[in-house]
Amino acid sequence: MNYDSKPRAANWLRRRLAIFAGIVCLLGTGGCSKKGDPARAPAAVPVTVATVVEKTVPLQVLAIGNVEAYSTVSIKAQVSGELTAVHFREGGDVHKGQLLFTIDPRPFGAALQQAQANLARDKANAENARVQAARYAKLFEEGVAPREQYEQMRTSADALDAAVRADEAAIEKAKLDLQYCTIYSPIDGRTGSLMVHPGNLTKANDVPILLVINQLNPIHVNFALAQQYLGEVKGFMATEKLKVRAEIPDDPKRPEQGTLSFIDNAVDSSTGTIHLKATFANQARRLWPGQYVNVVLTLGTQPNAVVAPSQAVQTGQSGQYVFVVKADKTVESRPVATGRTFEGETIVEKGLQPGETVVIDGQLRLVPGSKVEVKAGPEASQDARRDTRA
Repeated sequence: MNYDSKPRAANWLRRRLAIFAGIVCLLGTGGCSKKGDPARAPAAVPVTVATVVEKTVPLQVLAIGNVEAYSTVSIKAQVSGELTAVHFREGGDVHKGQLLFTIDPRPFGAALQQAQANLARDKANAENARVQAARYAKLFEEGVAPREQYEQMRTSADALDAAVRADEAAIEKAKLDLQYCTIYSPIDGRTGSLMVHPGNLTKANDVPILLVINQLNPIHVNFALAQQYLGEVKGFMATEKLKVRAEIPDDPKRPEQGTLSFIDNAVDSSTGTIHLKATFANQARRLWPGQYVNVVLTLGTQPNAVVAPSQAVQTGQSGQYVFVVKADKTVESRPVATGRTFEGETIVEKGLQPGETVVIDGQLRLVPGSKVEVKAGPEASQDARRDTRA
């Protein structure tokens, strides 16, 4: 008989139970670990943060604007005739008083000469009629000529005097038509496409027009704001000129600076917006008629505003919130009330204090209480934003 059989059986049973317990642990919990094992602790979430600051910020309103020429002139012929010459380069700049077109002047020169000849003839006839009327007036006073004959002579002289005045008016009209044969630019501007080429006949005040000239210096930008801003705009505009900035999409250069110059006299009832217009010097001609730009209207400044990067503000089912990094490197979700946004920063009216640290990147992996690892400090984040704006 083997006296060690019972201890060996007991050991075999303990080993089997340990193996069974290990299998249950692996299947039920995905692996068992000892309490406090650092290798099994939740990993810190890498995030980028920034510091909430207090500063004076501009009160700005954003809109989409459309560039419009300061003035637009459609050139039409004022007399009918053959277009004989074009004196400008299509699409080029022209100056006020510059010769643009010439219409064949010969028919109008002949009409002027005819009117002048008619005037000379009628003046001679009128002079003769006045002499005859004066002679019959004397004969009538002497009782030689009857009244009817005297009145007929006087009426004839008056009619010829009227004919002389009509001839003088015809001469002025003929001179004016002759002047209309040369067309000059009424403004400084840039020409568009040439609609009628030399050799074609033009018709007075008819289509097609000959040319469109747009004045580009200065230039207007039209935009619309919600009617809720009308009171603020009128109030600030009453005390100072409001600055307007036009940002050209996908253009790395600095935005154009202008001033608000027009507020419409009525709110558009169909859209609930008010139409405004800003004027820009446009010396570099970066603004072009028909172009769409981003408009920033500055109403004034707001001192002591609590400001956070716009990337920090998230929107959830309960409204807007931010993740605030606490001293122990964990985060809490805090609801906030926000105001205006400008240059990538948002005014926080309620929920944050200056100096607090908020997460601006990596929020998707966070829940309240998550441990975080800061990838970049607040100062580095702010420097990066300043470099991006520059």
